[in-house]
Amino acid sequence: MIEIWPGRDSLRVTGVRPVVTAPDGITLVVVRVDTSEPGLYGLGCATFTQRHRSVAAAVDELAGLVVGRHPADIEDLTRTVRYSSYWRDGPVLNSALSGLDMALWDIAGKRAGAPVYELLGGRSRAAALTYRHVAGQTVEQTLERAAEMVAEGWRYLRLQVGQPGLGTYGAPGIPGGYPGHPYPDGWDVQHYLRTTPRLFARAREALGEEVELLHDVHSRLTPKQAVLLARALEPYRLFFLEDVVAPEHYDRLPEVRAASPVPIAVGEQVSSVPDAVRLVRDLGVDLLRLHVSAVGGLTPARKLTALCELLGVRTAWHNPGDVSPIGAAANVALDVNTPAFGIQEANVYGEAVHEVFPGTLVPSGGYLTPSDAPGWGVDLDERAAARYPAATGGGFGEWASRVRRPDGGVEPP
Repeated sequence: MIEIWPGRDSLRVTGVRPVVTAPDGITLVVVRVDTSEPGLYGLGCATFTQRHRSVAAAVDELAGLVVGRHPADIEDLTRTVRYSSYWRDGPVLNSALSGLDMALWDIAGKRAGAPVYELLGGRSRAAALTYRHVAGQTVEQTLERAAEMVAEGWRYLRLQVGQPGLGTYGAPGIPGGYPGHPYPDGWDVQHYLRTTPRLFARAREALGEEVELLHDVHSRLTPKQAVLLARALEPYRLFFLEDVVAPEHYDRLPEVRAASPVPIAVGEQVSSVPDAVRLVRDLGVDLLRLHVSAVGGLTPARKLTALCELLGVRTAWHNPGDVSPIGAAANVALDVNTPAFGIQEANVYGEAVHEVFPGTLVPSGGYLTPSDAPGWGVDLDERAAARYPAATGGGFGEWASRVRRPDGGVEPP
């Protein structure tokens, strides 16, 4: 540790360590930052499920840059860590950095006796409007579940339906969907382009005009195909169409967005602030959909949020099951603070998650309301966490390896 300047008091960071747990069967990585004040510690989300061991190792390595420093110097500490490896960005380093950053903000809130959103300037709204996922193997199953969700009070629904083969996203697939092909379990883009508009035509008939509909392409289309799909979906007035092209083609998003009658939401696969800036600055998105834990945490996310506000882009932070409840609390703190807010993805965590993370936010009436407790308002029970070790084998990696065309060629998952 290098003492750059003396702190205004004797408070110092005394430890930085990762905690890995999988209470819902999805591996979560949390960073705990301890201080010299007894009982004062912070928690941050560093979850990168697919490479959780690498992130945990990165957290251990960055600890030496932080221990002995004052925890209030969030800006300097996070910049120092980001530059420390010389080659910067990428999801492993930025996930570890995010955990540190969020933990330092948690400490700041606890020291001030205030929730983090107050440190950002307070609320622009009482709560964050959310959407939920709805899926089925058939259109009928999807719409039946959607009707149930509407009856429960949800008004923003992301609809997905199963496809032939095992590579379908967000809904069950049908094994052997393409018999006679080299890879019978493949996924066919033309079938997807034909059937997806039918799902939304039926959804509008069944659910009416008051329910807002969303859809996730999951990065599988060419720019031209993305425009064709967006135009085919125009009559059904989607709230947004998500991740229409792979990250390798994000330079084409401005032309896709300009030609699309449907708002475009992109960003969950972005793992650097400069890449996120380009999406907003170059007018490639209507909604910026970052995985906040992958870009370095609250500190860069609040700067990107300000950029969104200045350029008329809205936010729609990524928040599936592989965002910890601490990361979810950080999303909501940003949501209620900024005028640029668009929508928040909601995840309903299982009982085991609530056991491990006391204070986990629960959606109510289609909204997520931030905790008024100091910091994030979410704690970590490490004894409970130890009962749910990291998930091993299968999972996303195994599924992604099967996302192929009927001819056997790999598709972006």
